[in-house]
Amino acid sequence: MIAPALLAHPVGRAFDSLAENYDEVFTCSLIGRAQRDAVWGAARAAFTPGSRILEINCGTGEDALFLARQGVIVFACDASEQMIAVAKQRHTTEAPGSRIRFRVLAIEQLEALKKAGGFDGVFSNFSGLNCVSDLHQVARALLQLVKPRGRLLLCFSTRCCCWETLWFLARAQLAKAFRRWSGKTTAQLGGFPVEVRYPTIPEICRAFSPGFRLRSCMGIGITVPPSYLEPWARRHPKAIRRMEMVDAMICTWRGFRAIGDHVLLCFERCSA
Repeated sequence: MIAPALLAHPVGRAFDSLAENYDEVFTCSLIGRAQRDAVWGAARAAFTPGSRILEINCGTGEDALFLARQGVIVFACDASEQMIAVAKQRHTTEAPGSRIRFRVLAIEQLEALKKAGGFDGVFSNFSGLNCVSDLHQVARALLQLVKPRGRLLLCFSTRCCCWETLWFLARAQLAKAFRRWSGKTTAQLGGFPVEVRYPTIPEICRAFSPGFRLRSCMGIGITVPPSYLEPWARRHPKAIRRMEMVDAMICTWRGFRAIGDHVLLCFERCSA
């Protein structure tokens, strides 16, 4: 049974309107695949077969299906009822025997999972946590759900995306060029306004301290551009492949990892 409060969640409503075409527009795009492959490389290292992982803002289930194919047991949540409906259908048709459970649940409602706790790790891909107003609350909830030494693999949109700033500056669109820099903006998703925040790496680390310590940090989409440049990417597929190779070399370098489209942080739950 889905609680009425969850159906009214503003981010859930926004992504309900995008669910039907989300895979076509992003998941299957050249840029979406390039950025996701980089995240998946880190996920393989963070989560071992047989581990039980909580995925938040799971969308249409692309990452849950990937993790399940690696032998990971996945409990996947999203605020969007329609995204979960698509994910369940994909699970039925693409990997019916895999161990995935889907649930409509907003990130702000994670405390409802207390009885299902004892997770070996948590995965959040592509900016779901940018739509949360209080990361401290999220950290407190996850502290109750994750085992000691469990891993959090969290992918945020950065505050300063060089590609975005230069692209829109070249087109004299100043508001778009600097929309992330203040740390907060309002995006229109499917006709719904959604508040999006862009915390810096130190701010994220402070929110998850002292319960979690940072183990690694890597940039995602440093030379690979943001997804809205997909028409350009379709015209230059060889350039995208070269950019992927460059990103693989420089993604952990200081000075580069915080200026891509996303940043991927791996935390470990402290034992105490």
